[in-house]
Amino acid sequence: MPSRPVLAATLFPFAMLASCSSSAGVESHGEELRVTSGRDLNSEEFGTFDEPWAAAFAPGTEVLFVTEKAGTIKFVDTRNGRLGTVTGAPQVDYGGQGGLGDIAFLPAEAAEMLSERTIYLSWVEAGQGDTRGAVVGRGTLVCEEADACAIEGLKVIWRQAPKVTGRGHFSHRIAFSPDGKYLFVSSGERQKMQPAQDPQVNLGKVVRLNLDGSPAAGNPFADENVARPDVWSMGHRNVLGLKFDGEGRLWDLEHGPAGGDELNLVRGGGNYGWPEVSDGDHYDGKPIPRHATSDAFVKPAISWNPVIAPGDFIFYSGDLFADWKGQAIIAAMKPAGLVRVAIEGETAREVGRIGFEKRLREVVEGPDGAIWVLEDKAGARLLKLTPG
Repeated sequence: MPSRPVLAATLFPFAMLASCSSSAGVESHGEELRVTSGRDLNSEEFGTFDEPWAAAFAPGTEVLFVTEKAGTIKFVDTRNGRLGTVTGAPQVDYGGQGGLGDIAFLPAEAAEMLSERTIYLSWVEAGQGDTRGAVVGRGTLVCEEADACAIEGLKVIWRQAPKVTGRGHFSHRIAFSPDGKYLFVSSGERQKMQPAQDPQVNLGKVVRLNLDGSPAAGNPFADENVARPDVWSMGHRNVLGLKFDGEGRLWDLEHGPAGGDELNLVRGGGNYGWPEVSDGDHYDGKPIPRHATSDAFVKPAISWNPVIAPGDFIFYSGDLFADWKGQAIIAAMKPAGLVRVAIEGETAREVGRIGFEKRLREVVEGPDGAIWVLEDKAGARLLKLTPG
């Protein structure tokens, strides 16, 4: 796998783009942002994948696991480029935005051998009639060969409810709290809009669970008996990124409609406004009241109009890109690239972009601080990025 030092503006021909960014939910108008990496990059390819959706390093290892939307799981030993397969993946309802989703491992098991550890997956399952919904399952990953692993005892521990028609906005991202006690899951509103404001369903919500999938004690609406006991926050549209920062705060990265992608600081009990407010409009051009018009909902730390169409993000914590430390690094699909966002208290501002030729679906930080990205759709490359 040869490493190729390349000037970012040469490797990524869209490295100079105009952008309108906003802070604290306030739109900017015609404000031009210089988009550049500010450094040379090495790009190293580690194979291709078919519609990859998520990736995660098994903690304590240099083995990266990748989900493909149609229902397969593969892995790469990044020390030597060896590819392997994982059997025992669930049967998924594949189509549209649906299929196999996120993959996650318990950080507390970092010291254990790769041969056996807990694995969490999200995927879309079919319901009665023409309905479907996202689920989260937990099992045991057993790796007894260099190029083969198996998932044993996989069981569904949480479901979106109710299942509805359509194949969009499942979200189903997974995040563990820094103390290792809780499992957070993003649950999209399934392109139905109003369920995001209905506390009796978990669509359009972020939920907080125990590690076994049961609702966590102390969720903000549970004692009021007005909401499902798993609900942590509400008013979300389609959350495709869910991460804790270095201070232990939970953030989400959310697709808006025609405009209005958002990065939100997620507070328990918060209502993030969809579909009552947004910094974008409906696809048919019908306007939506802006976040700035109402104090009834939590405003985003930053929103984008035009959109960036985010795939996922990380809070960078490594040393290889020292000047990026603490920033949100976002995999973007429209325009394709990496978007860097500096966090300033409870607000944020965009500080740079690196353009890519192809849409980026996933971004992961490696154990050594390298940044790994996965392109979107068929023939997607897995790329390792390091400073030049």
